[in-house]
Amino acid sequence: MSKSQRDRLQSILLHLVLTPLAIIWVFPLWMMAVFSTMPDHGIFSPDLQLWFSDQFIANITNMQADTDFVHALSVSVGVALIYTVLSVFLTSMAGWALARYEFIGKPIVIAIILGTITLPYFVVVIPQFVMVARDFRLSNTWIALIVPPLFNSLGVLFMRQAFSMMPADLFDAARVEGVKEWKIYLHIALPLARPTIAALSIILFLASWNNYLWPLLIATDRSMFTAPVALGSLIGLTKVSWGGIMAGAVLLTAPMLVVFVLLQRHFIAGIAAGAIK
Repeated sequence: MSKSQRDRLQSILLHLVLTPLAIIWVFPLWMMAVFSTMPDHGIFSPDLQLWFSDQFIANITNMQADTDFVHALSVSVGVALIYTVLSVFLTSMAGWALARYEFIGKPIVIAIILGTITLPYFVVVIPQFVMVARDFRLSNTWIALIVPPLFNSLGVLFMRQAFSMMPADLFDAARVEGVKEWKIYLHIALPLARPTIAALSIILFLASWNNYLWPLLIATDRSMFTAPVALGSLIGLTKVSWGGIMAGAVLLTAPMLVVFVLLQRHFIAGIAAGAIK
């Protein structure tokens, strides 16, 4: 058997294995889209329907009337964009310091950052809520939605790895030429880390976009609800608008799928850049 025939056979076997796995992953998304076009009683019908119905607009209208979902969506977009920009900037500065500077206690700082990754979020969310809501009195503010989750330990280590891979001679040459440290960081290091920054931005944006627990705790005013919290409000004690929930889930999921498909090249490049040294 020639090499081309072996490669073709391996490709066929790989597709035979991955295709069922892909179907298993896509099927819940497909059913979510189908359910978003059905009335509530149709979703729980014993006859499984695999194709779209005609109630999508009605579900969207009812959901908008119950939750003001358009406003909640705008809050989610604003929070996610601001959070992503600030968090990337903050984590990249921390990663730059850990990668390029030596200071007393540096191993301890790295160990603490690694340790925070292993902590479940539920361990810190209550003290964080008490501090922000009771002590600082910042409930129902954009600061409360954006600032507390800003520092991302995984992002710091991600950027530290990216900066560590860059040649130190390049930065030393810039220092010899009299370039200030902040210019080296902004104009040399960050442009070289573009693939990593792109991948990290996608990860952070998705984390903020899908965040449910913290906005649920800190935002009690309906005008400050993010889209996931607004959808959660459709689950009441006596009534659950399943059609509206499915329609809102489609509106939340579709943009993220489009963004990932369009930026997957940068995402894969960033992940690969952090894995190869």
